[in-house]
Amino acid sequence: MKTFYWLIKREFWENRGSFFWAPVVTTGVFLILNIMGIITFEVFAAQRGISISGMNINQLVQSMDAKNMANIGVGIDLAMMSSGYLIGIVLGIVVFFYCLGALYDDRRDRSILFWKSLPISDRDTVLSKVISATVVAPVIATICGLLGAVAMLLIVMLVAMFHGVHLWTLLGYAHPFRTLATMVALIPVNLIWALPAVGWLLLCSAWAKSKPFLWALAVPVGAGIIVSWFNAMGLLNVSNGWFWKNIVVRSLFSVFPNGWVESQEMTHVNMQGFNLSDHFDKFVGVGNAWSQLARADFIIGAVIGAAMIAAAIWFRGRRDDS
Repeated sequence: MKTFYWLIKREFWENRGSFFWAPVVTTGVFLILNIMGIITFEVFAAQRGISISGMNINQLVQSMDAKNMANIGVGIDLAMMSSGYLIGIVLGIVVFFYCLGALYDDRRDRSILFWKSLPISDRDTVLSKVISATVVAPVIATICGLLGAVAMLLIVMLVAMFHGVHLWTLLGYAHPFRTLATMVALIPVNLIWALPAVGWLLLCSAWAKSKPFLWALAVPVGAGIIVSWFNAMGLLNVSNGWFWKNIVVRSLFSVFPNGWVESQEMTHVNMQGFNLSDHFDKFVGVGNAWSQLARADFIIGAVIGAAMIAAAIWFRGRRDDS
């Protein structure tokens, strides 16, 4: 157990820039851009003689019905989570390229000879990289997202107070603690969702003798093209959309958080209206997120991902590029 702990710590030390500084810098840039946007709007309004305070926003807020106020509360919740969305994109890019190089780089620079001289199994080495990609990096990114969410809440509250809106009026409809808890609760869901891509990328990293990126991209995309071609000739009866979504896209891009949200549900909401409070839990609520673990594609994807990780362990012990 102690050896495994130090293996994970080694991964963090060697990838501190990607695991730690990338989400930290992203959070800082996100907050700075939001502050700049708010200041720009205020200056623009002052230059154009637009008197926002003169509209008595506080009275306008108090005159809204419960449904509109609930939507405002959800809007504040989404503003808190917005930093997490941007950090999630950065996290997906970091994990994608980390997994591609995790096992290949050791062979390329011949450092694998040193690590194999130590009493460390290939299983522990590969699993430490899996944990780093699916737990360590997402936890650090989530912590940055939580700090960014709190900072965004403070910014929203300060802007509202500047325009005469009572602080507790808005906080009474927002759900800051639920929002923060949701961001934490999404970690294990995104972990299971990411296993097929993590497994495939690590397998390519362990197996490919050169250019693992091209192999990781060419195999699923090439398979998608072949399936589409056979379907066009009437030789297969496999849905092109299903194959590209569940095989090609899932094997490459499920390292990006929250990819499990169904596009059909998003379209349904857009067509049905804009009552955010009715649909907030459907997309980012803890209950809905955890219920996704019972989906067949989650379960099958996790099993296939675990199988590819096992294959990566096997190749790690037998691949010799000398």
